[in-house]
Amino acid sequence: MLFRRAQSPPEVLLVHPGGPFWTRRDAGAWSIPKGEYEPGDDPFEAARREFEEELSSPPPDGDTVDLGEIKQKGGKLVCAWAIEGDLDPTEIKSNTFTVEWPPRSGRMRSFPEVDRAEWFTLQDARQKINPAQAALLDRLAELIG
Repeated sequence: MLFRRAQSPPEVLLVHPGGPFWTRRDAGAWSIPKGEYEPGDDPFEAARREFEEELSSPPPDGDTVDLGEIKQKGGKLVCAWAIEGDLDPTEIKSNTFTVEWPPRSGRMRSFPEVDRAEWFTLQDARQKINPAQAALLDRLAELIG
């Protein structure tokens, strides 16, 4: 979870999922940059890789803080780390995925995994983020005051 304190109040960078299913969804749809990793993979290294794949920029150098893990509604476990830094969200270029669209049409289309990123205050982020990930915002708030 990328955060910056240069702004007052502090802000976090969230990403909005790409693809047709998420086009009209906003509240509760945003997320920290994240992705899946295989058993045996280092979760921290996977988080760094996914950050770069979704934002087209490696995470900044600096000290990271382990925010622990949360379980999303569908059962997916998310391990998260916080790092302070800055990034221009207008410059992101996400990796893509392919899906049959429209459903049962036989046509495959590519969509960005992330269609946009934005900075939000912690208060505004609570309205945007996947509800299960709100606990990560609480943990970050405790750490940065």
